[in-house]
Amino acid sequence: MNTNTFQIKAQQNKRPDSSNRQSYRGRFAPSPSGLLHFGSLIAAIASFLDAKAHIDVSGDCGKWLVRLEDIDPPREQAGASADILATLEAFGLHWDEQVLYQSQQSERYKHLLNELQQQNLSYYCHCTRAKIKVLGGIYQGHCRALNQAPQNAATRLINQQGIHQFNDIFQGQVICDKNLAEEDFIIHRKDGLFAYQLAVVHDDIYQNITHVIRGCDLLEPTARQLTLFATLNQQAPKYGHVPLAITKEGYKLSKQNKAPAIDNNNPQPALIAALKFLGQVPPAELIHKSVDDIITWAIEHWSRNKVPKKQEINYELKII
Repeated sequence: MNTNTFQIKAQQNKRPDSSNRQSYRGRFAPSPSGLLHFGSLIAAIASFLDAKAHIDVSGDCGKWLVRLEDIDPPREQAGASADILATLEAFGLHWDEQVLYQSQQSERYKHLLNELQQQNLSYYCHCTRAKIKVLGGIYQGHCRALNQAPQNAATRLINQQGIHQFNDIFQGQVICDKNLAEEDFIIHRKDGLFAYQLAVVHDDIYQNITHVIRGCDLLEPTARQLTLFATLNQQAPKYGHVPLAITKEGYKLSKQNKAPAIDNNNPQPALIAALKFLGQVPPAELIHKSVDDIITWAIEHWSRNKVPKKQEINYELKII
């Protein structure tokens, strides 16, 4: 059993027990590499509704936090962070607590990296993607025993867990590529930027997150995140992955594929479309109601059992 201890001070005195109905804390964590599109809206609504429909014994609903994953400046779009927050508010998705910006967490990430190094759970690696591809695409730990210098090197986690399966709220039992799950993955990039896996796990611990609801494009990274939680001897959140909206050509709606931004000035049609995509059945007259009315109905009628299990769904976007 791993007995290493790591210091990640949470925003509250005690990390909530995810089995306790009083402790639901969810989050939506977009990257400001572009504006929110319909696919982003699906994930945001699913995570919001799952939190707000969770009622504790005192009658309070779950908390829903927003985190901006702005740790990759070359990929970020100027003004996107502010626009994302404005869009969430326009769609009635109001967050609890202060927005967390990953760009402001660098000292905490450095501290965690140092702890992993001090406990001999990481090492420096100079292997390029091209080299790894030639060797079969899975990193084989080539640099683990070489005691490489840190200059111009990535930092990899010594993967002693290799978690490759987990139970998903919507997808059921998920089994990932075992070889990939056992890989020593990067936690700090060669260009000096913090890797997504390190930052997201750190912040989920720091913010006491108990439930993560997001898109199926992150099913495989979940295995690596579970591995890092286990390495840190920290309780992982419960995960739920909702289907992705894809075009008729089979492309996932994404910022990289230039998916159109949703309309803040006319949010009702996109809200209704997202609810239908998630398997909910809003009445026809709801389209004529206010955003707050639609959100109130959606919270009251949210059903996990109605969310489609299929990981990708073709969707016609002309109604948005």
